[in-house]
Amino acid sequence: MTDMTEAEVLEALKDAGAILSGHFALTSGRHSDTYVQCARILEDPALTTRLAQAAATRLAGEKIDMVAAPAVGGIIIGFAVAQALGVKFIFTERENGKMVFRRAFEVPEGARVLVVEDVVTTGGSVAEVIELVRQAGGEIASVVSIIDRGGDKAFAGELVSLLRLEVESWEPRTCGLCASETPLYSPGSRRL
Repeated sequence: MTDMTEAEVLEALKDAGAILSGHFALTSGRHSDTYVQCARILEDPALTTRLAQAAATRLAGEKIDMVAAPAVGGIIIGFAVAQALGVKFIFTERENGKMVFRRAFEVPEGARVLVVEDVVTTGGSVAEVIELVRQAGGEIASVVSIIDRGGDKAFAGELVSLLRLEVESWEPRTCGLCASETPLYSPGSRRL
């Protein structure tokens, strides 16, 4: 397996046009002038495989029985990381606004589960997946993301990210872009 440096991950994002500027509503509910559209780098199967192998390399020696990811953003990279690790993959979906396991997905009692997400800002979706895994009797091995946007996380534990990208975000009530009436775009997948 091979690793990727943060500079290589950032370059891949730039080359794919994945770093957007504007006024964005993030999945967390916060607003930002920068949005990272990881789907743009995940369009490329070879690059996705390379990112997944880099994540697997950083987890070397850790016991992992399966991977779980939140839909929609974590599905592609979660599957690729599971493939790189040679373990099963499941994902959560929103049902009536709440994250759940569907499709008869199960977490075996005592299974060590790696949670994988594309971008983590507050970690709200990751925290929901962690809670579902624990409720099912699983244990959290680690959390992996392509990008850690910084900020306080809604979950405890180690976050292994391929790139830490400090990007400001604000509560809507303190957002200067809202005050200047800049059109708001919501490219995230929380409401899917």
